[in-house]
Parts: sequence; C-alpha cells; structure tokens
Amino acid sequence: MTETEKSRRFQTLVLPHLNAAFNLARWLARSDQDAEDVVQEACLRAYKFFDSFQGEGGRVWLLSIVRNTFYTGSAYRKIQAQCVPFDESLHDYAGDMDSSASGSPEVVLMQRDAARQLEQALERMPLEFREVIVLRELEDLSYKEISAIAEVPIGTVMSRLARARKLLALLLVLEAK
Repeated sequence: MTETEKSRRFQTLVLPHLNAAFNLARWLARSDQDAEDVVQEACLRAYKFFDSFQGEGGRVWLLSIVRNTFYTGSAYRKIQAQCVPFDESLHDYAGDMDSSASGSPEVVLMQRDAARQLEQALERMPLEFREVIVLRELEDLSYKEISAIAEVPIGTVMSRLARARKLLALLLVLEAK
C-alpha cells in the first residue's frame, strides 16, 4: 500500500472517530489539555501501525489505542496519584432514579444542574468504573467492544458496569444532598 493509499484509508476509517477518542480521553484524563495530548499521541501511534490494522471499522481500534496511550502516559500517573481505592462496602446503594422533561426555564435549569452533578459524580468515580460507563453509556459501545478496548473478559465488563452504575447512583444521591 502506498503512503497516499494509507493516508486516504486512515482518513476514512479512523479520523471520523476523533470525537469519540477525545471523549474517552477526556473522561480518563479529567483534563481537556491532557486529553488532547493523549489523542494526538494515539493518532500518531495509530497511523504508524495502520499497516497492521485488519478490519473495516476503526472506532474500537482507535479507542483501544487511546486507552492504551492514556495508561502508558503521564496523564495516567497524575490520576493515580489522586485516586482513592474503591471500597464496595461503603458504596452499596440500590436506588432508582427518575426524570421528566419539559421546556420551561425551571426544567432547563434543573437539567443543567443535573448534568453538572453527573459530570462531578463521574469525575469522582474510580478510573476503571468511569472508563466502562463512558464507553457504554456515552459512546454506546457493546459489551464485546468494551471488552476488546479494555482488554478484559465480557464478564468483567458487565460486573464493572453494574458496580459503576451503583456507585454513580450513590454519588448522585450524595451530590444532591
């Protein structure tokens, strides 16, 4: 494959997924600047190793590279220094949340506040839980795709998602108080 063909194929298969790559990197790194660095490095790696890419969809492949780039980079080391271990016994909650929508200014303000609370709760989650929530709920990836990106069995993805959802619900309840 010539360099021109490689470049065209890369632009077609990988570059359309830059928003998803940035979204994942942003939630992992907790910083727009660090996320930009992670995505830039991931794109360089992806292009460098694009000849080894075998497939038609570049989304999962690119997100895997973004994840690996984050975990091998300085952004991850910064996050690790700030992390508090997750203790499931302290965060056991089986709550259920309900929401309604309307166009009134009050509801719009309440929705903005809820979005802010959600963002703060996601920021407080341990990295392994935040990662699966972002990939499943924000990027709408399947368990199989998340398993491939995170390099863990599907059962692990499912259990992390269940725990992440419980923790997220707890954090949202605590945030609302």
